Order: sequence, then structure tokens, then C-alpha cells
Amino acid sequence: MAGFKQYSSPNYCVFIVASLTFAATGCLAHHRPPSAVKAAYYPSWTTSFPASAINTSLFTHIFYAFLAPSNLTFKLEISNSTSISLGNFTSTLRYADPPVKALFSVGGEGSGDHFVSMASEASSRRIFIKSSIEVARKYVFDGVDLDWEFPLSPNEMKLLGRLMKEFRNEIKKEAHLTSRPALLLTAAVYFSSDSFLSGVPRSYPAALMAKSLDWINAMCYDYNGAWSNITGPNAGLFDPSSNVNTVYGLKSWIRAGMPLEKIVMGLPLYGRTWHLKDPNVNRIGAMAVSPGPGNGMLSFFEVDNLVKENGAKVVYDVDTVSVYTVVNWSWVAFDDALTITTKIGFAQALGLRGYFFWALSFDKECVISTQGNFFGTTCDSRTLNLCYSSILLLNVNYLKCLYKNDKFKYQISKNNTSKIDQ
Repeated sequence: MAGFKQYSSPNYCVFIVASLTFAATGCLAHHRPPSAVKAAYYPSWTTSFPASAINTSLFTHIFYAFLAPSNLTFKLEISNSTSISLGNFTSTLRYADPPVKALFSVGGEGSGDHFVSMASEASSRRIFIKSSIEVARKYVFDGVDLDWEFPLSPNEMKLLGRLMKEFRNEIKKEAHLTSRPALLLTAAVYFSSDSFLSGVPRSYPAALMAKSLDWINAMCYDYNGAWSNITGPNAGLFDPSSNVNTVYGLKSWIRAGMPLEKIVMGLPLYGRTWHLKDPNVNRIGAMAVSPGPGNGMLSFFEVDNLVKENGAKVVYDVDTVSVYTVVNWSWVAFDDALTITTKIGFAQALGLRGYFFWALSFDKECVISTQGNFFGTTCDSRTLNLCYSSILLLNVNYLKCLYKNDKFKYQISKNNTSKIDQ
């Protein structure tokens, strides 16, 4: 992790613990917006997981991934097969009990060139925005999600800001002219408001985004992977050695002017894998030589099967609030029921709008997706206990015993050294 920005762990953690304690002792109700977001992205290309397989009772909003504008016309051009898929998706959510809000997401991984081409001119932005609203209304969607991964320069950040502002204005106009509820407008964004890991330093126009969007989906994952030869957590809540962690990212968005009630925290339903250089050297930070099983990525249910079939031990790391497992030469970083519950409790206590999962088909039995049922509930003893538990689990001094459940056995990682309550 050399070259990453460093932070003072004691001061950093005091800020978070104080915020969590204030929110929890304030009974949460004063900080909870009326419409909590419990969301997930639906990968439309997955033939083994149709929309009808979604457990809609677990979610308030689901994003259809992905649509893309044409490089020539800048419109969302919908093929016959996509038209059928969109219709099946929205009808499934609309007739669920209770109904679930449906949004489609534009872009996705590697979508930067499409967005730059479209957003560079006012005329092409207008075409794209008009087309998006038309598609949303035709297929009975409740909103649109912009997933530009990722703006690579300060100028591209400005273009993104203009696109969002103009999109919001058109949504207002359309709602007024048609007397229909305004469409939702959201954006999937980098985990941090500032990009500092590669390329030109650049920051999202957070203040403008706060005015234009209903909320942001912060992608709080992919912090480590087989693109590096050093193992590490996929979605660490903390990281004592760098700023590549969820708490830093959320704090950067808050400092940049994004209201808490407009931040939705992303959670992964998959793990990152490595092939170790030495299977006996297998802690976080161990050397690896290549991607592990699944060419560097496994869905949660694949990780679950790997652990069960090999009787593998799952190690809980207090410093990062993450788990990993080692199977022979393979090292797998992932999130399970314990870490997901902790993170969702953290989001609840901090007063965030909600959480989302990427992606639904990776947790077919909903082992992980069920962990957020308490989010957004009134201040009862169970909710407070979960929120306080999320605070205590961040502090190595409070974690004195092994955690066990029906699925995995945990051991406390031996490399835990930082303390929150200094």
C-alpha cells in the first residue's frame, strides 16, 4: 500500500466513535430520513437468475444493470430482448408486496468513454437526458442511476456535474408537465469524493451533486484485488495503513458537502482471491503471485461452498472489519453475515440514508442480503443493540472471545494492533 495517504488512527477513530455514540444515544429517529434505502443491483445478463428470483421483501429499491447510450445518437437504444427484460423486471417489482422501486443504471465498469462522448456537448446531453426519461416512463421505472466509472480528470468531473444538474432540471419539468411523480435521480460513485490512487488528482462536485441527486451510491469495495501481489480486504471498514477504506471514503463525502441522508453505502456480495507465494505466510498483507480461484473473484455463494467443502477457518480481522479464509494456496477476502451486519449497523448509527449490494445474483440464497432487515426501523432495543454492537466490534479491546455461528468458526486475527479508544 506504499504511496497511499496516511492518517492518524486515534483521532480518526475518535471522530467516528463519537459520531456513532451521538447517533445511537439520540435514538436514531432524529437522524433517520423517512425513506430508508435498502437496495441492490440486478445484473441483467445473468441468465441463471431471472428477475422473478429476486427476494423483493428484502429491498426498497433495485437497480437494473446496465443500459448504455449509443456512441452515435447518444440515445438509449433498446433492443427487442432488452425491452422484454426491462418489462419483466419492472412488473416483478411493481407487483411485489410491498412494491419495490425500480431504477435502471446507465454505464457500469468501463463506461467512461461513453459518458465523455455524450457529456462533452450540451446538445448530446439533452438527447441522452430526454431519451433516458422516455425509457423510464415507457417501462414504468421510478428513476435513473448514472454509473460513470470513472471521471478521469477535473474537466470530466465538471461534465458530470453539468449532466446531473441538467438531468435534474429536465426531471422537474417533465413531472410538472405530466403531473406525474418526479423520477428519482441517483449516481454510483467512487468510494471517496476525491480520487488519489491514480491519474490526475480530481474531486467530485459534491455540493452540486447534493442539489441534483436524491442520493449517491458510494462503491465501498474493490479496495484490494489480484491486480496487486499483496493480499488485503475487499471492503475494509478501516485500514490502519492507508486511506483506502470505507470510513475514510464516507468521511471525505461528508466533508465535501454531501448530506448524510444522501449517502448510501455499497457492500459487496463477492470476494477477491489470490494465489499465495507461501501458504504458510497467509495473513493480511501476505505476498501472492497470481489471481486465485475464479480468476481473482468469487461470488459469496462460491466462497461459502469453498469454506464448507474444505472445512476452512474464517479469520475475522478487527482492524479492518473484514474476514478472510485460506484454502491451501488460495487466499480469499470477503464479507459475511458478521461483517455485513456490523457495517449496516455502522451506517444506521451514523445516520446514512441506507446501503446497497453488488450484485444480487452473487447471493442466491440471500444469506447476506437478509442482514439489513433492521435498517431504518424505529428505535427499539434490538436496533440499538445492533448499532452499539457495530461500535464495539470496531474496538479490539471489546472483542475478547471467539465468534461462532452455524456456518463458520472465527478466530481473531493475530495482526490486530490498532486501538480505537486511545
